[in-house]
Amino acid sequence: MPPRSRTALPVYLQISEALIRDIAAGRLADGERLPPERVFAARLGVSVGTLRKALADLEAQGRLARIQGSGNYVKAGGGTGIYAMFRLELPEGGGLPRARVVSVAELDKPADLPTFGQSDRATRIRRLRFLNETLVALEEIWLDLAVGRIDPAQLAEPLYRHYQNALGVRIVKAEDRVSIAPVPGWAPEGFPKAPGAIAGYVQRLSWAEAAAPVEYSRTWFDPDRAQYVQRMT
Repeated sequence: MPPRSRTALPVYLQISEALIRDIAAGRLADGERLPPERVFAARLGVSVGTLRKALADLEAQGRLARIQGSGNYVKAGGGTGIYAMFRLELPEGGGLPRARVVSVAELDKPADLPTFGQSDRATRIRRLRFLNETLVALEEIWLDLAVGRIDPAQLAEPLYRHYQNALGVRIVKAEDRVSIAPVPGWAPEGFPKAPGAIAGYVQRLSWAEAAAPVEYSRTWFDPDRAQYVQRMT
């Protein structure tokens, strides 16, 4: 289990989300017995109480079978987790997502963006994306201003959860198009690929309850550090 990220998620949810992604990636096999709770908690550097909250969350999502006197066993089926729509994983699979905001601004929609939403303006959010502690991607999100204003001081992750809690907007569907593209000029010095270098590229349109998409995003990722994964069950 990697070091937990600094994120808006409570620690127990960070643990359960990391385990869900490991299960989905096959790093934890169906029927595999987890370590005893005290051993596992010590390994993760958390209290037994915090670990048990994480295990209870996994059990509620159908990802864990807790057998009295025997232990905790992985179940491959069940819930998809908070980060179900985040498709990047480490090359070995899994990895807990987190984000660091670079900038937030309200702008006129540039002409090169696809048609989405009802307003001529949108909130642009630029973020760095990490898996565990590894910087893997740059992300630029455009949220139609008609659905509400983002308060940068209150912006939290996961972003879709923030939309729902702060704006009452629930993203229910997304369409991804995966290709390659040059890294943008706003890439920070610490990003593994320099501006202009070719990287993996994901364009996404996201829908709420309305017929038209309300969000457009584009993500540049380093294929040496992350891979795009779509599972069908």
